[in-house]
Amino acid sequence: MTATRPAVPSQRTGGDPPRPPSLTAFIPCFNEEGQVDEVHATIDAALSGYPDLEILFVDDGSTDGTLDKVKALSARDPRVRYVSFSRNFGLEAAHGAGFRYARGTWVVQLDADLQSPPAEAPKLIAKALEGYDVVYGIRRERHDPLFRRLGSAVQQRLAQRLFGVDLVYGSSVFRVVRGSVARRAVDLRLATPYFVATMPLLGARWATVDVAHRQRQDGGSRWAVWRLFAHSAELFFGFSLRPLVWVYAAVTLAVLVVLAAGAAVAAGAGGALAGALAGEVVLLGAVGVLAAYVHRLVRGSVRPALFYVREANIPIAPEDSLYADAPAVREPAR
Repeated sequence: MTATRPAVPSQRTGGDPPRPPSLTAFIPCFNEEGQVDEVHATIDAALSGYPDLEILFVDDGSTDGTLDKVKALSARDPRVRYVSFSRNFGLEAAHGAGFRYARGTWVVQLDADLQSPPAEAPKLIAKALEGYDVVYGIRRERHDPLFRRLGSAVQQRLAQRLFGVDLVYGSSVFRVVRGSVARRAVDLRLATPYFVATMPLLGARWATVDVAHRQRQDGGSRWAVWRLFAHSAELFFGFSLRPLVWVYAAVTLAVLVVLAAGAAVAAGAGGALAGALAGEVVLLGAVGVLAAYVHRLVRGSVRPALFYVREANIPIAPEDSLYADAPAVREPAR
């Protein structure tokens, strides 16, 4: 089963399944030392038949041996490239770096936990080559903790129906994206680089494909409840202005309630004090919502880049490099 936004018709008429001119498989990693070798072997088995394959690891400031494992792979396999952050900047920053530095005409995003099997990627690639810009894998049977499954469903439904955010329900980070479109999304430099909500802003043509999903093999889920709340706040306040409309309405109502209560108190109606307190509570809530937007504005102004790269085995743009005077990031002296 698939869902789609209308695509540009493919010009291909028959023969063997279509192949992209070049393909990048990129994998964000954070403390995935135990998974790196298996990830590489699995991607090699699933995608090595594609021409000009690049395997790009984005190390999000790991504190274990993840980077050393990746560097060892790059010494054995010239297709392996890596970008390593100066610290942990978060998953969306890792996504941004992967899309920015992937050299393939098409980019398939995978997770280091291998819950979305790379063997499913050819289905997404084939769909993309029908004329889409991005194809999302939809996990019909998710093998995640209950709080993640319910949390994701509630988050996306609230985003769509309450906050009016345009996104693909059920979409995951397992996706295939046209490389040029992915870089457009990164170049927006949004304070909230939430990819699944950014694509509709560009008018990208999308489709979905059902994919298999499996349990994490190396330990339990890395997700905590607080991260789900944090991501929800980024999505709701980063891509919707509806809360501000609610604030305007709430402030207007609260002011009217307080004025009416004040007049009633002056006239000797003691119960009006409760109304005045209720108005104050509404005002405080409105101030809280405004504070959330102000926080986002300030945070965006004090962080000039989404991430900084400490080392890599590919050229890095000076604005992304921790070492601004270097034309390309190099390994630090040891």
